[in-house]
Amino acid sequence: MTVGGTAPHGMTANSFTSVSLDPPLVLICVDRSAIMHGMLPDAGSFGVNVLAADQEGLAKRFADRWRVPGLAQFENVDWFPGTLTGAPMLNASIARFECEVWRTYDGGDHSIFIGKVLSHDEEAEEALLFFNGRFRQIDLSEVRT
Repeated sequence: MTVGGTAPHGMTANSFTSVSLDPPLVLICVDRSAIMHGMLPDAGSFGVNVLAADQEGLAKRFADRWRVPGLAQFENVDWFPGTLTGAPMLNASIARFECEVWRTYDGGDHSIFIGKVLSHDEEAEEALLFFNGRFRQIDLSEVRT
């Protein structure tokens, strides 16, 4: 997940899902102690980049709490500003969403941010997953009928 502005920021989210088709809504959970938690309400919008199966390094990079803040964290990452939100969108991701914050709910030590999807695009690739404490891949040949 990313936010734009003068000090863009990114983070690896462990919870992202579709909520509704009409209107198109998604949710993302953000730890209250995360930098993103303080930035998101002020930004009012965000980007979501669904990583490909071979992008574990990027997931780990944006999960590192000690990475350099601001624009420097996107150094050597192929990205472009979202046309509607300015949030960094990663060229190599398999799906990209630009969203405006629609609602926020208490989720214990996290907040649940519901975003209204403003735009999206996608590629037909295998996604990177995080399950049971580690990164994984799904062999799509086993699940296709």
